Amino acid sequence: MEDTELIKNLKNGNDESFRIIVDKYQRLILNSCYRFVYNRETAEDLTQEVFIEVYRSINMFRNDSKLSTWIYRIAISKSLDYLKSRKRKKRFANSKSLFENEDMIGSTSLKDEIQAPDEQSPEKLLDNDDRIKILSLALDCLPENQRIAFTLSKYDEFSYKEIADVLGITISSVESLIHRAKVNLRKKLYNFYREYL
Repeated sequence: MEDTELIKNLKNGNDESFRIIVDKYQRLILNSCYRFVYNRETAEDLTQEVFIEVYRSINMFRNDSKLSTWIYRIAISKSLDYLKSRKRKKRFANSKSLFENEDMIGSTSLKDEIQAPDEQSPEKLLDNDDRIKILSLALDCLPENQRIAFTLSKYDEFSYKEIADVLGITISSVESLIHRAKVNLRKKLYNFYREYL
């Protein structure tokens, strides 16, 4: 069933259409929320909030964008609100200091900041899922719009046009955000791997 028909049916009170929408987009939204909060349980709670908002607000949807774009906007808003309300938790505060010298290639303080929290050796930090953790921390240090644009492009495989629709900006602005995000990520990750590889 096409989204346009699902929307029409849901606006007419057809709850089965809502179930289909949830089944269609739930995993995508869960993954998107997870990349903001890095916690499965929190991401699941946020995903539930997103679809509650979809159900409550469906009559406000005016078909000026795709349904998926509208749902992603809600997901991003909910995720950012969560981070702000929790003040990004201790993890996010630590990640800022971890890469505080992002403009200094080969910064010596980076080594100290990484080893201090749990006294792990460089070799252990690079085992298994630790590379993913390092990338997550680097992503978290990006300015908000850069992080959103990059993750939508890289992980959700959105086109620049789709990202522009989600963020309400021009395609050229999306291109600029993603370019700057890549530059900043290269700096942060180069600082780390230059120290330990």
